[in-house]
Amino acid sequence: MTLKLCVAQLNFFVGDLEGNVRKIVDAANQAYAEGARLLLTPELSLCGYAAEDLFLRPAFIQACDDALLRLASQLAGLKGMAVVVGHPTGGDSRTRSVSTQLRHNAASVLREGQVVARYAKRELPNYQVFDERRYFSPGEGVCVFEAGEGADCVRVGLLICEDAWFEEPARLAKESGAELLAVINASPFHIGKGYEREAVMAQRVQSTGLPLVYAHLVGGQDEVVFEGHSFALNADATLAGRAPSFREDLFALELQRAPTGLQLQGPVEPVRSPEADLWDALVLGVRDYVGKNGFPGVLLGLSGGIDSALVLAVAVDALGATKVRTVMMPSPYTADISWIDAREMARRMGVRYDEISILPEFEAFNASLASEFAGLPPDATEENIQARIRGTLLMALSNKFGSIVLTTGNKSEMATGYCTLYGDMAGGFAVIKDLAKTQVFKLARWRNAHDPYGTGLEPIPERIITRPPSAELRPDQTDQDSLPPYEVLDAILERYMENDESIDSLIAAGFAKEDVEKVTRLIKINEYKRRQSPVGIRVTHRSFGKDWRYPITNRFRA
Repeated sequence: MTLKLCVAQLNFFVGDLEGNVRKIVDAANQAYAEGARLLLTPELSLCGYAAEDLFLRPAFIQACDDALLRLASQLAGLKGMAVVVGHPTGGDSRTRSVSTQLRHNAASVLREGQVVARYAKRELPNYQVFDERRYFSPGEGVCVFEAGEGADCVRVGLLICEDAWFEEPARLAKESGAELLAVINASPFHIGKGYEREAVMAQRVQSTGLPLVYAHLVGGQDEVVFEGHSFALNADATLAGRAPSFREDLFALELQRAPTGLQLQGPVEPVRSPEADLWDALVLGVRDYVGKNGFPGVLLGLSGGIDSALVLAVAVDALGATKVRTVMMPSPYTADISWIDAREMARRMGVRYDEISILPEFEAFNASLASEFAGLPPDATEENIQARIRGTLLMALSNKFGSIVLTTGNKSEMATGYCTLYGDMAGGFAVIKDLAKTQVFKLARWRNAHDPYGTGLEPIPERIITRPPSAELRPDQTDQDSLPPYEVLDAILERYMENDESIDSLIAAGFAKEDVEKVTRLIKINEYKRRQSPVGIRVTHRSFGKDWRYPITNRFRA
């Protein structure tokens, strides 16, 4: 007995029901032609993940119901082929009514034009970026369906994402006769998540004794990225196959009945480094946000510093040099090496580069405010004016030419408020807002060591990486004038903000009390700034945004 099956690891578009149907049909036709008789698509593949409050609109659910029927009819000619499709469901299509009490995150098994089985997700995640209890009710049933025909027939137990992180749904599927577990998923990326999934699924295999296929989504959706990395495990929990990460793939597997039981076999992508995953997540996040939202290109302020250099390298890898424009906006405090390095960086990346001095505007602002500020020394006010002039210029170029502004602030800056509202925070997409400054340095060195285009040239000049970071908004300024060393700051940020460690435990771990109190205080008082920042790519298990929901106005002190 041999059954060939495929995972359609595809990049779907939220709300593009016709486009998503075409993708599934094309994948099914290709898989069928290659001999497959079972195709798995990711969680909510029909509508895209996550559709958020679109799920609350009856018209959206009805449109998904209609699209599922059209999809089934277009697959009718694939004799003996079972296609698993994720979709929302919540009402009776005959009466065109939608019941909010019965809305489910579901999957249907389509065969020869018919819906032959349906499963509703039992375990609804409601943590980190997940809000599924806001939209869905938990399912209660079990779905075991047949794939293949005759001697090649296999009974498949269907699970959806979070179901497989608990023992009961898989156990019930086995008790209902399943010989193979099929898990369809849409689980956002963070560093290390792909191999964490493999480890948890190995536990599920060990507890059931059943082989497992894990079908995962790929693509960027607003601030989250899905990395693909579909895989298969044999009944002894050994890896049977692994799909590529961060790109679409029709991941083909063969299932054979051997004396020792069912055995899966497929191609195995090698283990990747965290930096490789991180880079590809940022590239995919930019490419999909810009492309899916129809922007003709991007522009960014290139300062000669490492943050804007890294964002530029990501943008070029994502979009190509012709869709990226850089603008250097020197002030009276900009060092010569800054514009020299910015010019060199732009030359190496092959992008358009322009210089627009902000000195005339800065002098005009100072003149306009001279009477108001008479007798007061210069301070952060004048520094912020420079940042806001730059933000205004970038947004003017964006308005005139249609390109979206990429902001260049990192997570360390967002945490501590080392950024300016309506200044360097002005823009449409924050590429590295979930990257700590120490990660920025590490990733810059990683990209310099990897040359996908064979140019033999490091994209980021060495001096940009090695010189002390500075906002260059006053004479001889460095970031460390206002902040603890980034190694200290980022370690506190990870433990306090990402892992919820207490202030006392941080001090007990050896961090200086004044550093801990300063960083945690800055995190608290700058919540109002972060609420006004652009969306950006989530790459850690806790980012500022959906993962972090603290009140701006509160008096609690730890």
